[in-house]
Amino acid sequence: MTKSANTMWGGRFAAGPDAIMEAINASIGFDRRLAPQDIAGSRAHAAMLAATGIISDNDAEAILEGLLTVLSEIETGDFPFSAALEDIHMNVEARLKELIGEPAGRLHTARSRNDQVAVDFRLWVRDQCDAADEALAALQKALLGQAEEGADWVMPGFTHLQTAQPVTWGHHMLAYVEMFGRDRSRFADARKRMNTSPLGAAALAGTSFPIDRDMTAQALGFDRPMSNSLDAVSDRDFALEYLAAASICAMHLSRLAEELVIWSSAQFRFVKMSDKWSTGSSIMPQKRNPDAAELIRAKIGRIFGANVALMTVMKGLPLTYSKDMQEDKEQVFDAADNLMLALAAMTGMVGDMTANKGNLKAAASSGFSTATDLADWLVRELGLPFREAHHITGALVALAEDKGCDLPDLTLEEMQAEHADIRKDVFDVLGVDNSVASRTSFGGTAPDQVRAQIAHWTKQLNARG
Repeated sequence: MTKSANTMWGGRFAAGPDAIMEAINASIGFDRRLAPQDIAGSRAHAAMLAATGIISDNDAEAILEGLLTVLSEIETGDFPFSAALEDIHMNVEARLKELIGEPAGRLHTARSRNDQVAVDFRLWVRDQCDAADEALAALQKALLGQAEEGADWVMPGFTHLQTAQPVTWGHHMLAYVEMFGRDRSRFADARKRMNTSPLGAAALAGTSFPIDRDMTAQALGFDRPMSNSLDAVSDRDFALEYLAAASICAMHLSRLAEELVIWSSAQFRFVKMSDKWSTGSSIMPQKRNPDAAELIRAKIGRIFGANVALMTVMKGLPLTYSKDMQEDKEQVFDAADNLMLALAAMTGMVGDMTANKGNLKAAASSGFSTATDLADWLVRELGLPFREAHHITGALVALAEDKGCDLPDLTLEEMQAEHADIRKDVFDVLGVDNSVASRTSFGGTAPDQVRAQIAHWTKQLNARG
């Protein structure tokens, strides 16, 4: 057996500390994803250097054309990435020099890799906010389609996963439309705050060259340059804010995934998932497994983990840049990939699933779901204090439970044994359809309210795209 060149590290490394240092230091294996943003930033910087007279127009033209060639090579898979050049910035610059010669060396005038990576990463995360918004809008539209179809379909509403009160299928779908709407607003808010340009902060103190930071900020779609060069190169809260928004969104996805798993089970049969989003069992031929929903529920942990990981990287860093910050990207890349995958899968599942109207209503009609309606009737019609009405209703629920029936199956005489003034019109409120129709308060589950909210959200989504 050949002895390793570095016995401390074993067979993983064939060479000594130089190879180990290259392995721990290089980031090109993952930051190559920033190539489009890196080249966009470099092109904006080169144009500004020429406009301010820092480099010649001829050099700038060569740089701008050369960078487009580099981008083309990367997009077609012909670019020779090198770990020895550490990162995407040095890989691009080295290839640019091969293509255009000496002018390539002038590109790095008045900037540092510190502000370069800060602008690249900020641009990338900004794009992810836009992508999340678009994906969430598609999911909202799928949920609205379900809500519209079942605006007046009755189903049980739950607390503690116990039957509570009847609601409508449309109302339940709209609850998630609201949640994902707030998620969109969080990504939009994060995008606004991150839309300032670090480019021109250089290593940490700015530069003595007469650069025009407003010009580069405008060219890259930023609102303005960042106001403090120390903050510009050392800030990563834009990525943390993206991860925070992604984590809350992921939590909402996981809750919906959990409901789809429960609802598609043989015990509930509220929904049927399409074949596209279900799998079978290798041994049990009757099985129809909601694997896509389960995988969404599991992948969410990676997004939560990315948030904690980056917070941990940043929590102890003094100003300004430290190499620790190279560990800022992989978690964000992974979280963004998994969020987009989960959003796409959930949109597909929601769009394809079929709700079982009959099973939903049957479940809503059991479990004493109209007990609150009975208590409300006692208050409204007989003028009883709610606590007394609550007590009477509880006694009637206990009676029905003992008899093995539901509230509407009790006789008027049995109800009057608890309170003599109960009239036969009490049965009008004990049906689940009457119950949901009565919930007409704003935001309630009455079909008319549901349809009004569907119209509101349809207008909102059509306006925002």
